[in-house]
Amino acid sequence: MNKRLLLLFLLLSSCICKAQNTATPDTNWIRENYIKTEQYITMRDGVKLFTAIYSPKDSSQTYPILMQRTPYSVRPYGVNKYRRSLGPNVYLMREKYIFVYQDARGRYKSEGNFREMTPAIEKKLGNKDVDESSDTYDTIEWLLKNTKNNGNVGQSGISFPGFYSSAALPDAHPALKAVSPQAPMSDEFIGDDCYHNGAFFLMDNFGFYSGFDGPKSADGENYKPFFNASYTDAYKYFLDFGPLKKANTDAYFSDPNSIWRQTVAHPVYDEFWESRNIKKHLKNIKPAVLVVGGWFDAEDLYGALKTYAAIEKQTPGNNNRLVMGPWTHGGWAAAQWKSFAQYHFGGDLNKYFQEEIETKFFNFYLKGKGSFDQPEVTVYETGSNRWKNYDVWPPKNSQPTPYYFNLNGLLSITKPASKSGKTDYESDPANPVPYTSVAGSHRNNAYMAEDQRFASERPDVLSFQTDSLLADVTLTGEIIADLMVSTTGSDADFIVKVIDVWPANTSVPGAKEGDKAVDMSGYQQMVRAEVLRGKFRKSFSKPEPFTKDKVEKVTVKLNETAHTFKKGHRIMVQIQSSWFPLVDRNPQKFMNIFEASESDFQKSKVTIHHNAQYSSSITLPVLK
Repeated sequence: MNKRLLLLFLLLSSCICKAQNTATPDTNWIRENYIKTEQYITMRDGVKLFTAIYSPKDSSQTYPILMQRTPYSVRPYGVNKYRRSLGPNVYLMREKYIFVYQDARGRYKSEGNFREMTPAIEKKLGNKDVDESSDTYDTIEWLLKNTKNNGNVGQSGISFPGFYSSAALPDAHPALKAVSPQAPMSDEFIGDDCYHNGAFFLMDNFGFYSGFDGPKSADGENYKPFFNASYTDAYKYFLDFGPLKKANTDAYFSDPNSIWRQTVAHPVYDEFWESRNIKKHLKNIKPAVLVVGGWFDAEDLYGALKTYAAIEKQTPGNNNRLVMGPWTHGGWAAAQWKSFAQYHFGGDLNKYFQEEIETKFFNFYLKGKGSFDQPEVTVYETGSNRWKNYDVWPPKNSQPTPYYFNLNGLLSITKPASKSGKTDYESDPANPVPYTSVAGSHRNNAYMAEDQRFASERPDVLSFQTDSLLADVTLTGEIIADLMVSTTGSDADFIVKVIDVWPANTSVPGAKEGDKAVDMSGYQQMVRAEVLRGKFRKSFSKPEPFTKDKVEKVTVKLNETAHTFKKGHRIMVQIQSSWFPLVDRNPQKFMNIFEASESDFQKSKVTIHHNAQYSSSITLPVLK
């Protein structure tokens, strides 16, 4: 099961519930304070959406509505069965809102046909033109007339529900005053979930769609998985699985209309993906917006950053804020967040976010309670391990600074003078570089901050690093690698990783008080990484093959970061051509990879040029 599904079923139901079982009210408290009703709300085209409504028993006042729309079920079903938690966090639950949960169109008990990231319709010509904005609008209209509310509505959600929050913003209902898209999906071909820059995220898609999209039970309360893949070593399983065309069979994704089949049927950025890009519709946004994301979100880091940026660009004068913390996918909703991987934050970051930011945001805009003077941008800076506030993102004093690849694996601000500098490696699809050193059946979520020494020891991974830093270097913004490459194959993947190399004789405190300190000597801590499928180097909609041994420029855009490389550390860049099984194997032959046979997979020599004529570099956003 991939993390996107794991989040909603485990994190939101388990982690949050644990918080409420240990320090906050539970189901019995909710029963004592809320009345649950269930309704089918009719949309403008006649389709009815199943909706669970929890209203405060205290009817002496009116309350704002805070809703979540989800494809992951509003369970438990039945008016006598109550959730163990309400709202985005326990503080808001105590505040008393009318909490509304709705099965999205075509999911679980709701009628209609489900569509993966429903395309938005800007100009609706009639009641048959429906999308997530219209479904949200119609739901709000019904709720305003049928609940004892104060006329204000908010919406929130993580991941897919985060997308539904974003999709509610265009042509929003006038009563929708505050929206918080959290880890929202935004563009599944360029940077969220399905593909990253045209490279297919195999492990996540395979696990997620096998269960999410299977046959629905007659009562609409469950889905039967297409199949059950059982393995303890994902690397071995997917390598043995072989070419992915095998997945499009009755033994795996049997339904030709399944989302997996749709996803692999569109291996280029065509109208299918373009129509599902919600970012271009984020214009003239009226509600207050709080975008939330995590620096270690393996699924929708791109979505959070680009959703905020799209609103900033397309809605001048907006009321839009961004919060980015050292969280995994949805980690800010967990009971607490004191550490991740080898990072230790010295306190619970989630209490601060939930109580001081998220709760105050909804209370102010929906209840008129208190104040909300949160800065435009709040980011947690890893490395220095502290919150930072900015008026704009990236900060105005973030200076794009090119670092060049030089001879002997040196990374420096000096452009190479050598006429012959280049380094090559053999990329073998039969022996791909693993994305993690940990063998397991699920994605190792800590890979985004993992020690990369397991990779740097391989001959098919190139490493370039600076000398020991004489002062702290802080990065705030997008990272762009400009590689001058040649290859003997007609296609190739390029994975670029930015790494913080710790000096000798260093350690960090243990995760818990009393734990032994963790030795960090020589630790190669990944800060940011991204992949580009080489045939998309010029266009995501019109792929082009490489010409054998011809030197070409390949630009790899990495997501933004906020990280300080401390004095005495080194900045390292690693380059490789496989990242398995996070990303599917590239046969290194220009073709539709989902139609490849085993014989199409071939070894290739990849050369990174770093000389006076062909200077490979990486541009880092250095805070001045």
